[in-house]
Amino acid sequence: MATAPQGILAQFDLRGKTAVVTGGARGLGFEMMKTCAELGANCACVDLLASVGQGSCQLLASTYGIKATSWGCDVTSDVQVAEVFGKIMAEHGSIDILITSAGICHNVPAVEYPVKNFNRVMDINITGSFLCAQAAAKYMIEAGKGGSIVFVASMSAHIVNHPQPQAAYNASKAGVIQLGKSLACEWAQYKIRVNSISPGYMETDLTKDILEKAGEEGRKLRATWEGSAPMKRMGQPAELGGVIAFLASNASSFVTGTDILVDGGYTAL
Repeated sequence: MATAPQGILAQFDLRGKTAVVTGGARGLGFEMMKTCAELGANCACVDLLASVGQGSCQLLASTYGIKATSWGCDVTSDVQVAEVFGKIMAEHGSIDILITSAGICHNVPAVEYPVKNFNRVMDINITGSFLCAQAAAKYMIEAGKGGSIVFVASMSAHIVNHPQPQAAYNASKAGVIQLGKSLACEWAQYKIRVNSISPGYMETDLTKDILEKAGEEGRKLRATWEGSAPMKRMGQPAELGGVIAFLASNASSFVTGTDILVDGGYTAL
């Protein structure tokens, strides 16, 4: 039997590092935080309310023997972001990895869409990503050890979803990818890598609940989504783990300014 390539496997080791995950209390954000914890990283969960992430943090701490803390923060507020990241730094001693999973989406026809809702999507999805990246980068630069920032974009940045109308979300996620490329170029000199991932349709608990409550319309929508992908199914949240492990760790030491699609081939058609 061949021996395991220890040199390669060791590059995925996140022990001694701290990963900050926005929107990490549930859904895709939790799965990404779980991946970091499984690889040994201490975790800081940032959500709108600290209480929302406490259970998730307790679970990860007891399961993987890592330190996990929960923080409340409105990621659209530069004041709150600066304050919370300062507290995380004081509590954990370093910020080595940032994953921005906080985001919202509205399915409303563009001609009926209130501008305040449009702005809200942009504020959370783009401005929130920028503010958190800015805050994390300041500490990474100060520490002089570099770091990894992973923006959560979407396949919606590459294609127009059908049949649901979501122009604001699609535009915001395209902006997230370009923001990542721009910051990657600016911060490469500090050994900070900035990349993004673009998930396709993922079968989260929330998505399953929405589709089930929609009855026949939900079944039709699911059939449309699955039928449009070469793999003929929705993705499982845990299937993002491998990509996160790669981008968050030294295994991707020469990867920056790129976006990785995890969509079952949906955008290839």
